[in-house]
Amino acid sequence: MKEISFRNDVLPLKDKFFRLALRLTRNREEAEDIVQETLLRLWNKREELKAEGIETLGFTICHNLAIDHLQKKETQNIAFDPALHEAADSDNTPADQLIAKEGQSLIQQIVSQLPEKQQAIIQLRDVEGKEYKEIAQILQITEADVKVSLFRARQKIKEQYIKLNRYGL
Repeated sequence: MKEISFRNDVLPLKDKFFRLALRLTRNREEAEDIVQETLLRLWNKREELKAEGIETLGFTICHNLAIDHLQKKETQNIAFDPALHEAADSDNTPADQLIAKEGQSLIQQIVSQLPEKQQAIIQLRDVEGKEYKEIAQILQITEADVKVSLFRARQKIKEQYIKLNRYGL
């Protein structure tokens, strides 16, 4: 069994935890607080941690803290801050960059309207690249539920995107 180095094994995961917390809370400061609390809890459990389960445990803690925070603060209606997204590639023309930015903003708007479970699954699967089994462990649901929720979320995103592109905002 590999010995855990908090600096080398846990701290590099903070950006992934931040993206999940930000997706759920839609607030940079709250997401930073959640990540800090996640790292603190992992630090307190550092003697019990196994190298292969750190990321999954961290995501589970982060997800649960974000959900608890949402339930306490009722922040589900706060708009997602588009300034948090990185700019489009600089190789493109300004018109291409604008189109890409508008498309990204539209998708973010659609995703933010999904139920929180679907938002978390989209974040973990499509952004973080997690496997179905790992997502199921993190969210404490079945693999089948992950697959169904992901399919429904992607369908909803596709339908809304087509509808808004066809008919305008």
